[in-house]
Amino acid sequence: MYEIIKAGGIMMVPILLASIIAIAIIVERLWTLQHYRILPGKLFEKVWQWVETNQLEETHILALQQNSPLGKVLAAGLANRHRPREVMREAIEDAGRHVVHELERFLTALGTIAGIAPLLGLLGTVFGMIRTFNSITTSGIGSPAALSSGIAEALVATAAGLAVAIPSLICFRMLRRRVDSLVVEMEKEAIKLVQAVENASARRSATTPSVGAG
Repeated sequence: MYEIIKAGGIMMVPILLASIIAIAIIVERLWTLQHYRILPGKLFEKVWQWVETNQLEETHILALQQNSPLGKVLAAGLANRHRPREVMREAIEDAGRHVVHELERFLTALGTIAGIAPLLGLLGTVFGMIRTFNSITTSGIGSPAALSSGIAEALVATAAGLAVAIPSLICFRMLRRRVDSLVVEMEKEAIKLVQAVENASARRSATTPSVGAG
C-alpha cells in the first residue's frame, strides 16, 4: 500500500487528507443523524399530554430544549403558546432554521471534498505526465523505468482522486436526503403542536364561565 501511495506523487498527500476528513464527517453525521436522536419516540405524545392536561411548566420547556432537535423546535412554540398563532409559528420557524443549520453541519465540507478530489487526482495526472515528458527529454524513450514512474504517478493519482470522490458524493447525497426527510417530519410535528395548543385553548375558553354570566 505504501508503495502505491508513494508512486502517486505529491498530490497523494492532499487526497489522503481529504479522504480522512470525508470519513470523519460521514461517521459523525451517520451517528448524529440517527432518527431516534433527532425525533425521539413518544416525545410529541408527552408534550401533547402536558398541553391537554394544562400541566405544562417552564421546567418542561427547558428540558425539551436540551432533549433533541425536535425538542428545541417544540420548546420554541410552547414558550409562545399564550401569544397569537402567527407569533408562535414564527418562533417555531426561527428555531427550525437553527436546527436545520445544525443538521447540515459539515455537509458542505463533504460536498466540497467530493468536488475537488477528482481535480486533485487530475492535477496529479498532469504532474505525472510532466515527469514522463521530462524523462523523455533527458533520457529519450530508451529508459522504460523513467517513463513508467511518471505514468504510474498519473494513474495512481487519478484513481485515488476518484476513489475518494465517488463514495464522498454518494454519502453527501444520502445525508442530504436524510436531513430533508427529518426536516419534513419535524415540520409535521410542529404543525400538530400548533393545532394541539389551539384546540386546548379553545376548550378551556369554552369551559370557563363568562365574568358577567348569571
